[in-house]
Amino acid sequence: MAILTARASHRLSVTQGIRRQVDYWKVVYQRTWRATVVSSFLAPLLYVVAMGVLLGGFIQGDPDVLEGASSYFEFVVPGLIAAHAMQTAVGETTYPVMGMIKWQRIYDSMLATPLTCRDLVAAHLSFVLFRLVTTCGVYALVLAPFGVYATLWGAIAAFASQLLVGMAFAVWVYGYSTRLTSEEGFGVLYRLGVFPLFLFSGAFFPVSNLGDVGAFIAYCTPLWQGVNLSRMFTLDHVTWWVAAVNVTYLLVLTVVGWFWAVSGLEKRLVS
Repeated sequence: MAILTARASHRLSVTQGIRRQVDYWKVVYQRTWRATVVSSFLAPLLYVVAMGVLLGGFIQGDPDVLEGASSYFEFVVPGLIAAHAMQTAVGETTYPVMGMIKWQRIYDSMLATPLTCRDLVAAHLSFVLFRLVTTCGVYALVLAPFGVYATLWGAIAAFASQLLVGMAFAVWVYGYSTRLTSEEGFGVLYRLGVFPLFLFSGAFFPVSNLGDVGAFIAYCTPLWQGVNLSRMFTLDHVTWWVAAVNVTYLLVLTVVGWFWAVSGLEKRLVS
């Protein structure tokens, strides 16, 4: 009890906890960044070219149908970047989290220091945010010469919305991963969660094509909120009250998900 009391009295702030783990995550990135070049940069860009340029050449650009976009390329690119943010966040909070808990047991060694579960979650999610900044940032810079962005402020706002939707997924998937005892649960997550969201949340076509019920379900998903924000800001075709609802939805989801993630790790490693 005395040890726990002393530990609590010397609890680090979140910022201090993150700073103490910077070196670790720096080494992780130095050792793994080459393996992410294809999945995080090359493959998505090729996908945009294939879907937006090649396939888009066969699709008539009607702004009334494509939510303000004058071409299918302009329509699909903002949605694909938002969807890529989701996929990046999920990829960084599934197997890596389970590895640090179950296989490598790195979290156990970290908890032998003054760090707490809150600090571990904050640092891991900060690394996820860094990954989102790099992947979405490179994506945006490469696509900018194609004339996708209508305004500079819109490009910045779209980038921020992509980071937000990525973090909204990161916190919840992190919490889900801490509660799994087997990696088989990740297959369920991808098959029943990530892939359907990727296909039916408005990245490739207006969700109105899904019918009233399908569209309503799509509107309730966090990815649609991010896709819609990304597209509105990119095209400078913003309905502000809708944007406010999208941002509020994702912010609330992120904040609640933070507590879900921290409680999951505490129950797994401390309780």
